Amino acid sequence: MRLFGRVATGLILFATLTALAQAAPGQSGSPSTAAQPPLIVGIKVAPPFVIKNADGTYSGISVELWKRVAKNLGWQYQFRQTDLDGLLQGTEGGRYVVGVGAVTVTAEREQHLDFSHPFFTSGLGIAVTQHHGMGWLNVLQNFFSLAFLSVIGILALLLLIAGFLVWLFERKRNPEMFGGRAHEGIGTSFWWAAVTMTTVGYGDVAPRTLGGRIVGLIWMFTGVIVISSFTASIATSLTVGHLSGSIQGPQDLRSHTVAVVPDSTAAAYLKANRIDTQGFADVPKALAAVAAGRVDAAVYDAPILSYYVHRKFPDQLNVLPHTFERQDYAFIMPLGSQLRKPINEQLVKVIQSPEWQNVLDDYLGSQHSP
Repeated sequence: MRLFGRVATGLILFATLTALAQAAPGQSGSPSTAAQPPLIVGIKVAPPFVIKNADGTYSGISVELWKRVAKNLGWQYQFRQTDLDGLLQGTEGGRYVVGVGAVTVTAEREQHLDFSHPFFTSGLGIAVTQHHGMGWLNVLQNFFSLAFLSVIGILALLLLIAGFLVWLFERKRNPEMFGGRAHEGIGTSFWWAAVTMTTVGYGDVAPRTLGGRIVGLIWMFTGVIVISSFTASIATSLTVGHLSGSIQGPQDLRSHTVAVVPDSTAAAYLKANRIDTQGFADVPKALAAVAAGRVDAAVYDAPILSYYVHRKFPDQLNVLPHTFERQDYAFIMPLGSQLRKPINEQLVKVIQSPEWQNVLDDYLGSQHSP
């Protein structure tokens, strides 16, 4: 009987250890085995983070990172492609144990999902049409732009100051040139300051007093600097609009209609800032609308905009150089997921390795800003 009891106890202990060894990776984080079903991973196409190849396989920054993490953990998995809403809702509901894409970390999403450590940081970008030429309408618009009028105003103020100082010295001792009523004398002084600054020097009026000539001498040298700065400022004010159009940053979006993908971080930003938007199913359709002139600009994650513009609209659209509204990309998991800790451990190891820098270079070029 004792022998039988020992055998029974041994069998029970063996069965218990076997059951523990076969615990699902979603519960323990241990590597998958062939006997276990593969993890179902939701994936949303968003180049250059998730690219669907012609043979149905996937590549991209997020995919390469997930493959390395899963390989290090010994996990088997299957991708299930979906859209952004499907990825968020499917992961929240447990249909996907992990969501892979270009998913940004937000406070609202944090209430319903768990995020891994961020693996890429960027921001929102603005895509606008290229301007290949300046028609007369554009030229006139630039002449009446705030930048141009500001330069003219500053120049007029400097001319008025120089002319007024000369008038103070000359109005009594040189009345034939700077005399008359105050507005007449100041007007003549203004004219003198203008022709002196431009080195035209008609000679019809000139200061005669010592004080007037000292002001005139100072103004001659100052005028050289002023005219150079004025020329550069005018050129800048006339060409900035030509190079980047009337939209130069997020502050210019309020008076325009902007293409956006609904339920994206960009859509939330535009809504919060009360900017008129028009929704499109994906980024290529939004950019096509900009290229066709149906909307004025498109706002989305900057690296994704740059990817599509470079490949589909290289001669039609530009992405403005500055980003805004910082974006951190991460994997998503259901709330309380026990996969989070092992994923984070391997994720940090991968992104800190020299090989990961090569992956980023392959997809974004050496000038990327992770």
